[in-house]
Amino acid sequence: MAVTDPIADYLTRLRNAIRANHRVVDIPASGVKKEITKILFEKGYILNYKFEEQAPQDNIKIALKYDKVTKSSAIKDLQRVSKPGLRKYTGSENLPRVLNGLGIAILSTSRGVMSDKEARQQGIGGEVLCYVY
Repeated sequence: MAVTDPIADYLTRLRNAIRANHRVVDIPASGVKKEITKILFEKGYILNYKFEEQAPQDNIKIALKYDKVTKSSAIKDLQRVSKPGLRKYTGSENLPRVLNGLGIAILSTSRGVMSDKEARQQGIGGEVLCYVY
């Protein structure tokens, strides 16, 4: 099965694993997915991750993060913004604020994949890949 939108597939696999209360989720790897995973880890949305190199396709193993008391996930929602059929770009002056700064927007810029906060600091815009909160 060919996936037409690998980033949407990545977000859906994460969303499904969270809904099913899984501890670990395996996702086929790509450069952009690896960068998104690193950002999710840096911002504290996931517990840990590991890049596994296998024969046909590399793999990303993600350990999901849950609250010990309420058993709720650190990730409340994942939203795909820019789609293959409709790309969403933004300039540095119009960078989105997710939940008034409580969430993050992940952007693909000319300097790589980064969060909205980093893009704001560097004064660059790009393609808005997704919102995480």
